[in-house]
Amino acid sequence: MLEKLRALVAETKLILSEQQLQQCVSYVQLLDKWNSAYNLTSVRDPNEMLIKHVLDSLVVAPFLTGERFIDVGTGPGLPGVLLAIYYPDKHFTLLDSLGKRIRFLNQVKLQLKLDNIQPLQSRVEEHLPAQGYDGVISRAFASINDMLSWCKHLPAEKGRFFAMKGAAVQEEIAALPDFVKVAAVQPLIVPQLQAQRHLVILDPC
Repeated sequence: MLEKLRALVAETKLILSEQQLQQCVSYVQLLDKWNSAYNLTSVRDPNEMLIKHVLDSLVVAPFLTGERFIDVGTGPGLPGVLLAIYYPDKHFTLLDSLGKRIRFLNQVKLQLKLDNIQPLQSRVEEHLPAQGYDGVISRAFASINDMLSWCKHLPAEKGRFFAMKGAAVQEEIAALPDFVKVAAVQPLIVPQLQAQRHLVILDPC
């Protein structure tokens, strides 16, 4: 699996150390192990996880700005765990309302020695951070509008929203509320993934 991941990363401009590659593989192995009992992802094949979870998460890394991030609705840690592996000096709060996912993420934190992640069980609207985040990241929300309505209290004054989306983003962008503006819509290339991906970056007005 390590060789497969190394080959996938080589198709991108991402640079990962051997330790980081091994952490990514260890994450997939843990996810595969826990998945049968906890049903954390519908992707069952670890080699598919490398593409649909690991690479799909890592490709947003070059576009992140700031030091403190929250991954809302993180599920089993996507994209937060992978971004924390890529950026060991940045901090990621991984928020999810389901206890089984947080238990899994605490195990990931322990086994992968990821001191820069903080799993947090909470509903997003009930999470009131002492200070705002530089970036609010979402991969799982149904729409950008939903993300904004539930997360608008989370960014710092100059914090950004990073919404990971599939193909049809223009309709959602047309319906954005007036307290944000589009900073960029970045097409993402995920090796061996036959689907469109975009990162929508939003700034507060």
